[in-house]
Amino acid sequence: MIYKTKGYKIFTVFNYIFLAFLAIICILPLIHILAVSLSGSAAASGNMVSLWPVDFTWDAYDKTIGNDNFIRSLLIAIQRTVLGTIISMGLLLCAAYGLSKYDEEFKGRKWYMWFFVFTMLFNGGIVPTYIIVTGLGLGDTLWALVLPTAINAFNLILLLNFFRTSVPKSLEESAFIDGAGHFTIFLKIYLPISIPAIATVSLFTMVFHWNQWFDGLIYMTNERNYPLQTFLQSIVVRKDLSNVTDAEELKNMSQRTVESAQIFISALPMLIVYPFIQKYFVKGIVLGAEKE
Repeated sequence: MIYKTKGYKIFTVFNYIFLAFLAIICILPLIHILAVSLSGSAAASGNMVSLWPVDFTWDAYDKTIGNDNFIRSLLIAIQRTVLGTIISMGLLLCAAYGLSKYDEEFKGRKWYMWFFVFTMLFNGGIVPTYIIVTGLGLGDTLWALVLPTAINAFNLILLLNFFRTSVPKSLEESAFIDGAGHFTIFLKIYLPISIPAIATVSLFTMVFHWNQWFDGLIYMTNERNYPLQTFLQSIVVRKDLSNVTDAEELKNMSQRTVESAQIFISALPMLIVYPFIQKYFVKGIVLGAEKE
């Protein structure tokens, strides 16, 4: 039994209070956005809403759900997130398995490793990347949002270090003795043991694809192909109201309530997914971040 000193108890109380304070700071803006989206036009336009709706109404959500542009961009964002996560995790897991081997097993491993690390430090820049993507005919397609970011070197390092530290070498050697090949060992030993790391990196990848807006802006010349975050950027930052409502609707509704409803809906998917992955998150980060 560990004896808890007075200083330890004071630190624990302070730690809980501090973390609770940070949690409140993080959640208050989301609550405010929800309150504005559920408020009447006059209250929202007059900045009368704080953390509770004023003149409660569902009109903003009715208009949002009935907005074809919003629904189309939402579906594109979902397709991008699902497809991007599947492709990225498939490539990352295969690369991490090979790079997790020691130099005696994988000749030239360090050169391959430095190839990936180099991409963390340097990149070609926006213009060369744009020229390559459009030159390959990927412009205005979903592949332009998925393929250029398929491999993230940071996530690769997390996975390969997790493979090295969490998969017993003796287990792999026993499988080889029993006649298993690399493909069988990868599927039946590495993947089941590495669920925490896989869940963690999958969450990173999903959040990245869901929140990314800039590539949609530069690769999509047709606004009908915008993913959700690019669509929101066009109406919130650039004030392109043509994507939201017609002139008649703007007379009867505050644009701020519609924007708030769309922002809140766009945040919901990640808020729903995160609690299911949270139990793997800490373990995956700690073990995957150990020095190689």
